[in-house]
Amino acid sequence: MPALALLLNAFVWGVSWFPFRQIASHGLHPLWTTCLIYLAIAVLMGLVRRHAWKGFVANPMLVLLGLAAGFTNVGFNWAVTQGDVVRVVLLFYLMPLWSVLLGWLLLGERPTGGALARVALALTGVAVVLKAPGTDWPVPSSLPDWLGVAAGFGFAVTNIVLRRLRHAPGESRALAMFCGCTFMAGVAALGGTALGAIDSPLLASPGWLGWAALLGTGFVIANVCLQYGAARLAATATSVIMLSEVIFASVSSVALGAAAMEPRILAGAALIVLGAVWSAFARTTVRGDDRSSSATSAH
Repeated sequence: MPALALLLNAFVWGVSWFPFRQIASHGLHPLWTTCLIYLAIAVLMGLVRRHAWKGFVANPMLVLLGLAAGFTNVGFNWAVTQGDVVRVVLLFYLMPLWSVLLGWLLLGERPTGGALARVALALTGVAVVLKAPGTDWPVPSSLPDWLGVAAGFGFAVTNIVLRRLRHAPGESRALAMFCGCTFMAGVAALGGTALGAIDSPLLASPGWLGWAALLGTGFVIANVCLQYGAARLAATATSVIMLSEVIFASVSSVALGAAAMEPRILAGAALIVLGAVWSAFARTTVRGDDRSSSATSAH
């Protein structure tokens, strides 16, 4: 059951690009979609679980967790709506690179030879994915590519902060992440609208409401599944199972014409996923009280 719960979480995020694009087709930008959905979730949770607010007094770092989670969601949700879904998801999962660098800078964890090898493997995979015909250097060539990379960095920061907050109440961590997503997406959406780069949500047709309700429900279910599954499995198993998001995103996007699966992409994907799996199995199995530290590390 814990493994199935994590698979359901990965499935929700792997196919979330589709409702985001349906909502965008009704004139609502993904930044506004992210803001409004998480606003509804945060308000509902804040009213139902009022005691979760108490965790912010004892753990001020929850604010940083919310900002990191919000940055992650802004980048990922925007990227999968605009660009090639497979490329975005693969760039998002550059966890070996960011985890090693951030662990070294923020936690004082000097990288081992194996860690550096995993970084090299992941970077090779990224170079293969990005080295499209006609490009001189394998670097991100579009806004969705850069957003995918930035979102992956934000995801790594989120996990680093979660490790520091592993003893904070799970509900307080979840609430912090929901509020952070609301705030970061709201600031970005308001700024974009004020500059004329994003249409006002008032101009969107009402057809987006049904898709937003479906997406918000999926996010809540996914978070519950992650809380349940990650609290009962070692971090190693959780990390590997969560990589199934790449499969769900790839299959759904290729089937629906939102991505192209070329041999080059397959080769790069294999290297990136291999680096992530190797990174997961390289970790020491966590104790029961540490497992919950990754229980809210969804996007």
